[in-house]
Amino acid sequence: MMTELAHVIIAMLQVVCIVLGSFLCLSAAVGILRFPDVYARMHAASKAGTLGLGFLFLASTVHFGNLEITIRAAVGVLFFVLTAPISAHLLARAAYWAGVKPWEGAGVDQLSGRYHKETHRLDGYPFEKRYAKHIPKGSENLDT
Repeated sequence: MMTELAHVIIAMLQVVCIVLGSFLCLSAAVGILRFPDVYARMHAASKAGTLGLGFLFLASTVHFGNLEITIRAAVGVLFFVLTAPISAHLLARAAYWAGVKPWEGAGVDQLSGRYHKETHRLDGYPFEKRYAKHIPKGSENLDT
């Protein structure tokens, strides 16, 4: 049986997790609306959205205190943590390949002049020289 102090601590933890999660999800939404280019928008959505969702799942886990719900929340967080950064990376790569230019105020475009649209590779890719003997002949023209 839990004491009244334990109930208060659990309620405070729930409130903190819900407020943090809601704030982070709101900041991700504001970032999507306010940031100047597609790359910054994807960054806001993937980073703040993932962390906000994690806090909201943690709040539901603390609230219900059930093992089944805890496992479901952990799987949900794991799925989102594994898929959000990968999908943001792939969307950014596709946007860059399609010719979407970064915002001028973002600084130096380090891929400019190094990214080959035909092969989808970078000049000076560090693995090509080291492992050149392991790359099959003719594979440099394949889409990877």
